[in-house]
Amino acid sequence: MTELLFLNSESATNRLVLLHGWGADVNDLVPLGKLLTEGLKDRFEIVSLSAPQSHPSGSGRQWYPLYPHEWQQVPNAVLDLEERLNNLCFKKIPLNKTLLLGFSQGGAMALELATRKKFEGVFALSSYPHPEWKPIKDMPPIFLCHGNNDEVVPKSASQKSFDMLVKNGVKSELYFFDGGHEITNDLIEHCRGKIKKVFLS
Repeated sequence: MTELLFLNSESATNRLVLLHGWGADVNDLVPLGKLLTEGLKDRFEIVSLSAPQSHPSGSGRQWYPLYPHEWQQVPNAVLDLEERLNNLCFKKIPLNKTLLLGFSQGGAMALELATRKKFEGVFALSSYPHPEWKPIKDMPPIFLCHGNNDEVVPKSASQKSFDMLVKNGVKSELYFFDGGHEITNDLIEHCRGKIKKVFLS
């Protein structure tokens, strides 16, 4: 199993870390990472991490079991992921030059990591908050994006995350797009625009 993929490591000044969704694998979000960072004035290293557990279907990976939900596994899954992130060379590209992006279950994991690490920014796509998730005031900016017609993770999940973040004084935005549990061209353009405007201006 490939645990992580590195792209564009040479001469990069910024980093984009990708966390895939339930049943996907380390390769799943790499094309998205390329589309989000190609041609920007700052060069990005792309790091895609693989979830540690096999998916019950026999293909793909999971950060923890979802059907049924085994929420008790979440704390250890988050600790394990944080440890793996610590092993990345943050001296070369610091955390304040690192963006984190997660989709679905990976988005839920990204929200957890955002309470523990001061990334430059966090994108949680089609995500949900874990039952025990507690935002804290000193978090990086959070960008929540969700399809209006998502039948896998309802958009109310991102609305709930957003309400909790705002209540705790965290800089956050919520963007709904036309689509389901997917990454559309509209979503890609929105996220790329945010990266250019908020983090590279």
